[in-house]
Amino acid sequence: MQRYLPSFLVLLVTLALLTACTGKPVENEPDPTPDPPPAPTVETPGGKTPTFPYTAPLTGLGSHTSPDQRPVMVMINNAPQARPQSGINQADIVYEVLAEGEMTRFLTVFQSQKPEVIGPVRSIRSYFIELGSGFEAVLIHSGGSPDALATLSRSRYSHLDEIPNGKYFWREQFRKAPHNLYTKYELLEQAIADKNMRETSEPIQLRFLPEDAVISDGDPATKIEITFHSLNKAMFQYDSEEKKYLRFTNGDPHFDLADNKQLSATNLLVIASRHRVVDSEGRREVDVAGPGDGYLFQQGKVQKIKWKRSNGVIRAYKDEQLTEELPLLPGQTWVEIVPNSQGLDQHVKYE
Repeated sequence: MQRYLPSFLVLLVTLALLTACTGKPVENEPDPTPDPPPAPTVETPGGKTPTFPYTAPLTGLGSHTSPDQRPVMVMINNAPQARPQSGINQADIVYEVLAEGEMTRFLTVFQSQKPEVIGPVRSIRSYFIELGSGFEAVLIHSGGSPDALATLSRSRYSHLDEIPNGKYFWREQFRKAPHNLYTKYELLEQAIADKNMRETSEPIQLRFLPEDAVISDGDPATKIEITFHSLNKAMFQYDSEEKKYLRFTNGDPHFDLADNKQLSATNLLVIASRHRVVDSEGRREVDVAGPGDGYLFQQGKVQKIKWKRSNGVIRAYKDEQLTEELPLLPGQTWVEIVPNSQGLDQHVKYE
């Protein structure tokens, strides 16, 4: 005779078995929640550069910054006590030019990147104003020569002087004044907004080669020595892997304190112009309009060029008539301005 367990006993046995397997009562088990899908990974086939929404007008590289965002030009100290400086590697264009005595100053133009630290900031000169105004840049400085301050006071140039605007700057303790004044892009943007300065400008038009372009014209030039003064010499050594010229100052590698990387240039333009000392302090007048002679160094090659500041920017030309502008490689450009009194070749040597 076949026997049957009561149905309620069957149910109890089933529940007991399930509980033993799961370690918790079935009736308290919540519905499983699926794990969220992983964030999509954007892969670029063949190791190509990621896509950017814009092309930076001053570097020709991809950028997240709108091309019509107004540039700023910061006057950066290059005295030995100010080295290594901060933020220069994020500049789009760097001008180096003599100020007083043997010392040069870096005029750093920022448009596509926004450094967290920039400096040390120093004073302005009249020819710095000429260079910056060509970009419609907001000029960032701490004081200036009498001529420069007079020019700013009677003009409509947008500028930010630290002396009456200290809240947009700070002084670091690891250096002594006047080599310890710093700012950052966020503070500069705040100052521009607070003072109702124009935040956009018509983008500068520069000619750029494709990113994969190979320079074939010119003579070999992998080491460039630039003499601004007997006490101030710069050198650039070409790095074929990076495809950049690495900067040395007085024989030592010149680093950026912010990222601990050596300063470098994709395009190195060295030009000779008229310099004249105008006072007992050693201040100068420097011709930044041209035309004049120069060299353009790219990818370990050099071309002798003519230069002229045209549509606001110093440009290199292949011909004497200044009709054939030489294009730049995408990347950071340095413009080194040396005196023409002894001729270009007395200030620039290359091999």
